[in-house]
Amino acid sequence: MSKKTGAGKITPKNAADSIRNLINKKSGFDASFNLNDRSPTEVKEWIPTGSRWLDSIICKGQLAGIPVGKVTEIAGLEATGKSFLAAQVAASAQKMGKLVVYFDSESSIDPVFWQKTGINLDDIVYVQAQNVEFVLEKIEEILAATSGEQQVVFFWDSLALTPTGKDVEGDFNPNSTMAVKARILSKAFQKLTLPLANAEATLVILNQLKTNITNSPAELLTTPYVTPGGKSLDYTASLRIWLTGRKSKASRLLDEKGFQIGSEVKCTLKKSRWGTQNRNCTFKILWGNEVGVQDKESWLEAIKNSPDLKQSGAWYSLVYADGTEEKFQAKNWVDKLTGEKFCDRVLEIMDKEVIEKFHDRTGNAEDFYDSETSDD
Repeated sequence: MSKKTGAGKITPKNAADSIRNLINKKSGFDASFNLNDRSPTEVKEWIPTGSRWLDSIICKGQLAGIPVGKVTEIAGLEATGKSFLAAQVAASAQKMGKLVVYFDSESSIDPVFWQKTGINLDDIVYVQAQNVEFVLEKIEEILAATSGEQQVVFFWDSLALTPTGKDVEGDFNPNSTMAVKARILSKAFQKLTLPLANAEATLVILNQLKTNITNSPAELLTTPYVTPGGKSLDYTASLRIWLTGRKSKASRLLDEKGFQIGSEVKCTLKKSRWGTQNRNCTFKILWGNEVGVQDKESWLEAIKNSPDLKQSGAWYSLVYADGTEEKFQAKNWVDKLTGEKFCDRVLEIMDKEVIEKFHDRTGNAEDFYDSETSDD
């Protein structure tokens, strides 16, 4: 006896669409998607970090930045520019019309410093991070209040120094609150990851790199640093950027009188869901009277292995597409970049060397990856 085929019955011809509609109807919201039409997993926007070199290594095959709708961790050693990089991203986010909410557990934000990085103080929501639960609850409440109509970029500075409620209420014995923060975060990311993605909201978490205390010499060589807060963030974050720096004098940026006005930062992608894990770059940051990333200064290092950049002693030659060459010295690099023709050619070479060659897997792999296990 044949079965009746009523209206709305799922058949092989319309099975996928019918099941999507069924799931969404029963859920009361869009939970199922045709990824050709709309993909909640796709990153549609990237927030510039202030370093074009860093933006170039984050996503395979394109110029990127901090992924909108995802969780990003920026972890670093002391004085390597974590809050500085966060401020650069916050300023970029504001220029893109996004609302910035900044949770600060360290109470160390300098409004004058923020203004120098380009942040509009009137439009940033600054919140003292009372405890871990407070931050997570406020993120959830803001997501519900904005309903996806206003894109929000959340900053949490820093996870390592934000106590839990029990830390605040309890004694100073670390054993009394052992693993509490890790357990809270594990539950929180299960709740917040999808709402963040669906609202195209971004969460940037600043964290500390701490020395890995282990009895295994082999483990210390491969994993010299760890981040506090448990393992849940390791899995949840789509992008993890680790900031380190050399201790040598060469890493210091000095003015004409010898005073230190900046330092060198090394960025390594500890995790990237876009096929670029372990790529790295370096640049110097200014934190004296002037504040900013020495972005253009780093481009020369980024293209040093290009056949279109020749070096002979103190002189370099930039080769144009028509075969003509333009000579310069490293000390005149930034001045040369003020010329539109010169700058356009440098960016063209940079895109080819840093983005395209990695995407096409041409050249030497060691030119793209961090092969060091520790910093000098």
